[in-house]
Amino acid sequence: MNKQQVFSIKNEQQFNKAALQVFRHQAENCIIYKEFIAGLNIDPLKIITVDQIPFLPIEFFKTYAVLSSADHVEVVFTSSGTTGITTSSHFVTDVSWYVESFRSAFRLFYGAIENCAVLALLPSYLEREGSSLIYMADDLIKQSNNPDSGFFLYNHDELYQRLKKQQQAQKPTLLIGVTFALLDFVESHAVNFPELIVMETGGMKGRRKEMIREELHEQLCWGFGVDRIHSEYGMTELLSQAYSKGDGIFNCPPWMKIITRDTNDPMTLLNNGKTGGINVIDLANINSCSFIATQDLGKVYADNSFEVLGRFDNSDVRGCNLLIS
Repeated sequence: MNKQQVFSIKNEQQFNKAALQVFRHQAENCIIYKEFIAGLNIDPLKIITVDQIPFLPIEFFKTYAVLSSADHVEVVFTSSGTTGITTSSHFVTDVSWYVESFRSAFRLFYGAIENCAVLALLPSYLEREGSSLIYMADDLIKQSNNPDSGFFLYNHDELYQRLKKQQQAQKPTLLIGVTFALLDFVESHAVNFPELIVMETGGMKGRRKEMIREELHEQLCWGFGVDRIHSEYGMTELLSQAYSKGDGIFNCPPWMKIITRDTNDPMTLLNNGKTGGINVIDLANINSCSFIATQDLGKVYADNSFEVLGRFDNSDVRGCNLLIS
């Protein structure tokens, strides 16, 4: 399986064929996944449909190197977490898969990055090592080839001036930010920039009290003068992201899919429209594990769009996860 095969997927038939190929490869070459499947008494050779594929619990990334390749590890992405919480590590042997994934997805949902100024308000991520979100934002900033693109820590005055400059120049502008930082900004620097794309990545990091999505987005809409807030759904253990252009409804790129599982029986998948645990198929994650059972709760709709509704009880609070709505 190569990049061209994965990133040229156009329909469900192509996706299912590729998913089964990736499963067979990982069931044989990912030691942790292979042992997990064996522990379920499942014969990989008898898996003939995507619905039969078992999903590896995301917690395995906290204690194991989940790898399907013996190649040299190029980069290790680590999750954020509050003090005392064990974080996850994603060992990536070929980071070009990640680059191809987020560049292609961004182009699919938002068009050419070269036409956009990218402003990143990601203080908590900038203050630590190993953030896959910072890696993506840094690449998008460079790809934009715009001198006004860049990162912002707590320099809100500078960000305010940059936003005003982009508005006056009538330049397409994306502001991607961690939730608490966006709220901090609008409390002191309200702007009225209707054309601005504001993309929140979730995460209060213990800096502010949690809020339901509707309340959060209402405050951000008011503070930036926009009619809707965009969101990104991604995590350390994946190499692909889904995007929402408003109302908390996400869509995946063609090489990624969300399936929900029964909260009491993780091997039972649910029909569309029912709330359950979120399973993710991410075919870009070919050198790790492409079939991940997350700790998020959600609902998938008939058109394969989905909504994130919260998290399982007692699961740790993590960086890019959305709020209970």
